[in-house]
Amino acid sequence: MNAAELRDKTPDQLQKELESLKKESFNLRFQQATGQLENTARMKEVRRNAARVQTILNEKAAQAAE
Repeated sequence: MNAAELRDKTPDQLQKELESLKKESFNLRFQQATGQLENTARMKEVRRNAARVQTILNEKAAQAAE
């Protein structure tokens, strides 16, 4: 997922995306704690995607405030 794809989405879609990423992050952390996580790189990818979504949401909120 890149920032250009995220900018095309509405704030509601971005909120849903962020929620799903946070759930996935929780599940990955749980798997890691129990020793079941195989792809450790996925944790970093999910965390960065969540940060991207939050950044785009903040940008859209700043544009709406102007």
